[in-house]
Amino acid sequence: MKYMMFIKHTENYRFEEVPQALFAAMGTFVEESMKSGAILDTAGLQPTSKGKRIRLTKGKITVHDGPFTEAKEVIGGYAIGEFKSFEDALKLATRFMDLHRIHWPKFEGECELRPFEAGPEPAK
Repeated sequence: MKYMMFIKHTENYRFEEVPQALFAAMGTFVEESMKSGAILDTAGLQPTSKGKRIRLTKGKITVHDGPFTEAKEVIGGYAIGEFKSFEDALKLATRFMDLHRIHWPKFEGECELRPFEAGPEPAK
């Protein structure tokens, strides 16, 4: 089953100096996870100042420019993975956060892990 992992943190982490040890550890982690087929795709996201929110409220669509200063947390990146079980997905997501704990102790954030909806069966 496919899972989506979102990394969420405050916007101000964009202005922090990320330890090189974290970049190195994450590079190894992502490379190994992609080789094993666990991670299918991953990327960081640019700051909210580069984004827009398109909102539908009471039948009206509005577009709001970033940055989204009212947000306590922002989605800083994502990964899509393929796992045999929820436990396997949880293990990888926990390892991802543990790398942050080890290599960037002052980092605070969360990884949200959610399964994809099952799609329709392919036509035969």
